[in-house]
Amino acid sequence: MSRGRGLAGEPGRARAVERQMQFWELARAQRLATPVESRPEIEEFIAISRQAGIDGREIANALGERLGWPVFDREVLDLMAGDDAIRRHLYEAVNERDFKWWEVAMGRWVVGRPVVDDYFQRLCDAVLMLARQGHSVFLGRGANYILPAGHGLRVRLHASLESRVRACAEARKLSLAAAREAVEAETRDRAEFVRRRFRADPDDPAGYDLVLDLQRWSVPEIVELVLAAFELRRARAGG
Repeated sequence: MSRGRGLAGEPGRARAVERQMQFWELARAQRLATPVESRPEIEEFIAISRQAGIDGREIANALGERLGWPVFDREVLDLMAGDDAIRRHLYEAVNERDFKWWEVAMGRWVVGRPVVDDYFQRLCDAVLMLARQGHSVFLGRGANYILPAGHGLRVRLHASLESRVRACAEARKLSLAAAREAVEAETRDRAEFVRRRFRADPDDPAGYDLVLDLQRWSVPEIVELVLAAFELRRARAGG
């Protein structure tokens, strides 16, 4: 596989939520089989952030397949945040201990801040409950900020603007000029979302444990690097 693949692309999302929730159910069943007092505060996770124009799904899906974990990307998380039936399902196995943890975790983002819209709270709610009850790979939507640092691996994917523009043009069948406009607009929107919601800069490496350049590494190499870093983090934590 050539270097640079894994950049922009928008394949169909049919039954994506249902498929990933089935994987997540298996992970949750394993957690429920563990005595309550022995369960970790939050299950291990990998949260992937990427610059505008980088798709990242090939990498996220490969990680999910290797680890046997569900993958929740931007589109899936958006659907979950807006679907009351799915949200109710997340709470079916929640106990008092889970709720107390959730209140503390949610407090990092909502206490003392004006509520502009309900979407952000629903998004944080979904990400936290998913990670609380099962191992997961998250792609986008600020999961690296929502989830507590130290419990998983936070990865940032980046590439040059020119390579991202070319990938966007190819994936969306746009002219280079239109693709550049789309990538730059998405860059501004994402930066504003992160600044407004998390008071952070998405390009600040301090928000990640591992930063990887898609032009230096192939997709298979990136998958191996992320897995190696994840195992090192796990060993250091005594997991």
